[in-house]
This record gives sequence, structure tokens and C-alpha cells, in this order.
Amino acid sequence: MGGPRKLVVSWFARLYLRWKQKRSGSSDALLSLLPEKALVPLQREGLDPVPELGRLREREPVSELPLPFGVRGWLVTGYDETKAVLGATHAFSSDFTNLVGAAGITADQNPGGLGFTDPPAHTRLRKLLTPEFTGHRLRRLGPRIEAIVAEQLDEMAALARAGEPVDLVQTFALPIPSLTICELLGVPYADRADFQRLSTTRFDFLGGVGGSLGAISESMTYLSDLVKKQRAEPGDGLLGMLVKEHGDDVSDHELTGLADGLLTGGLETTASMLALGAIILLQQPEHRDALRTDDAAVDPFVEELLRYLTVVQVAFPRFAREEVTVGGMRIAPGDLVLCSLSGANRSGAADAELDRFDPTRPARPHLAFGHGIHRCVGAELARMELRAAYPALVRRFPDIRLATAVDELAYRKLSFVFGIDALPVEVG
Repeated sequence: MGGPRKLVVSWFARLYLRWKQKRSGSSDALLSLLPEKALVPLQREGLDPVPELGRLREREPVSELPLPFGVRGWLVTGYDETKAVLGATHAFSSDFTNLVGAAGITADQNPGGLGFTDPPAHTRLRKLLTPEFTGHRLRRLGPRIEAIVAEQLDEMAALARAGEPVDLVQTFALPIPSLTICELLGVPYADRADFQRLSTTRFDFLGGVGGSLGAISESMTYLSDLVKKQRAEPGDGLLGMLVKEHGDDVSDHELTGLADGLLTGGLETTASMLALGAIILLQQPEHRDALRTDDAAVDPFVEELLRYLTVVQVAFPRFAREEVTVGGMRIAPGDLVLCSLSGANRSGAADAELDRFDPTRPARPHLAFGHGIHRCVGAELARMELRAAYPALVRRFPDIRLATAVDELAYRKLSFVFGIDALPVEVG
């Protein structure tokens, strides 16, 4: 990797590691290093991508991304074009070795898991995990997810009775995926309160980088110890099942990386969906009423919400292995490609219609979970959480409403994972 390209790659490497450390807020100076065009997919106006993203997609669904030092990059905003890039494993690489040497990153900093591996290593790890995320295996989690949701609704009701403020992020959106991951991994009940604290603190940018880094270190130590305990006495959770079925064919380091990947990929994304989806419910009473009275309305509501919100705004950059043409543009070996998932999910023959939330329109395939070999392995688990949480929320609290003006909600200004960090509500 040449010097100029290494400098540019270092930006994305540092941005990713910063995202692992804390949620990217408007104060994140690293984002200011990127050209303005690269910031467009990370920006929103309310719940919607900024209009410039749609205009850019209409003009050039694959457009050159100006980067310093003569490095060539591409921004992909069209649906078909994004799908083509994410599906072309032979032509594009996501391997961690692309980042080694950039921003002082070393090979031993590889976080493990699926996101930063190419075949054949990725194929092997994915094959280990996929059976644990089949509908049959996940159904055992259904009753516990419903119980977790009910417990959080009880907590919200208790706060309201005590006259205390209810923050839907802290009492609903974050605890549900955190405790579900506990169930999935097989975290002992005695450890769950502490695990929930660790898993949420690591994403808390309000506590500062130092606090979140400490939480990351502590949670990684916990996950490593949990893997060792599961190795000695395998339980019925995912880690125990992997140990039972694969034994020494999967290392403790690999298991820790997979567990951390599930925590990183499954907590903040689902929490953001739960919070932002609740805003739509609070603003659009017809959908709130439909979820409260009609079970058949739940699935289309969740799928449209996934498409409309697309909380993971961009896929992690791909690096071209070979010359390839996408959207009529020739991408050369070594070029950096950034795919806008939020742009792609608003792309179609009637783009204006796709800028409107409408769960009654015919279902449309979306890229909210990505595409290809790196498509989110926990997609169905996330759907289960959303399908359980939204109807329960509006059925328990039919008069739930915002406790602040809509225009006072503080969405994240620039972020890989779009979200909101506080959502005050009144439940009665």
C-alpha cells in the first residue's frame, strides 16, 4: 500500500475504531477530515437522509469521491449498484489487512469476528455461526425476548408512577438488545446487570473516550473469561453450543471475537431502531393504532421501518482487488469504495415515494442488513426483537407521547449508526 493511499485508509481505520470506542457525535474531529461529499451519507434532516444524497443518486448512482493525495475513491448511492458492490466478493475486499499499517494499526489489533475477514477465513467463521441463527434455534429465545420487553415496560410504568422522567432510550431501547444478547451468548443470570452496564457504557460517548475505552477493555476481558468458562462447562447459549459442536476446531480468541462482533453489531443498531421507530409511532397515530389492534400489521411495519430508517448508514469501505465496472464507472484495483445503504434504500423508479414511510405499500427488498457474505448474521434476531417490542409498547401505553417538542430531539449529526441518545416520553 503506497503512502498516499495509506493516509486515506488511515482516516477510515481511525473512524471505525472511534465508532468501536464511542458513538460518533458532531464533535468528532475525525469526520471533519473527510471531504464534504463523503459526509453526505452520514447526515440527516430529522429521520431522513439529507436531500443532497437523493440529488447525488439521481445524477450519478456511482460517483467519484474526491480524496486527497490523488487517491481515487467512489461513493455508491444507487440500490442496484450498491448490491453489486456488496455482492462481488471476488472483486472487493473487507479484510483487516487493508488497515494494517494505517493510523498505527497493527495486525494484533484485529477485533476478530466476521466483518473484517475475506474468504476462506470468513467462510469458515460464518459456517460456525449460521446454524445458531436459524429460525429453529432462535425460536427458543422468543419467550425470553417477550419477557425482557415486559420487564422494561414495568420499569417504565414504575418510573412514571414515581413521577420520574421516562427516557425511552435508557429504559427500553438499550436494555432490550443488551439483555437479549445476554440470552444469546449464555451470560449467567448473576452477571447480567453488570454485563448490561458494560455493554451500554462502551457506546456512551457522553461519558468521554476514556470511559468508553475502559468499558471496552473490561467487556472484552469479561467475554474472554466467559468463553473460558463455556469451554470448561458448555451451556445452552451460543458460545456453549459452538464449544459442544466444534470443540478445539474453534479457538478461544475466535469465540471472543465472534461474541464481541455480536455485541458491537447487535446492540447499538437494534437500540437505534427501537428508539427511532418509536418516534414514528409517536408521530403517526394511524400506525400506532394498527399495531395495537392488528397482529398482521406488525411484520410490514417492521420491514418498512428497517428500509426507511436504515440506521447503519454506510457499509464499511471496500477495496477493489481488480478492475470492475459498476454503474458504468470503471473502478481500478486499489480504489476505495463507500456504499451508502441509506441512499440505496431510498432508490427506485419512484424515489419520492420511497422517501415516505408507508408500511401498506407492497414489500420491497432492502439493504438495511447489508448484502452478500457480510449481510448481518443476526438479522432475524433483530427482527424478533422489533416485532416483540413495538406492539407491546403501544398496547401497554396506548397514550404514550413525546415529553418534548419534536424539533427539540437531538439526533446524531454525523454517524455511521444513526440514532438518538435520549427520548423523553410520557406514558400515561
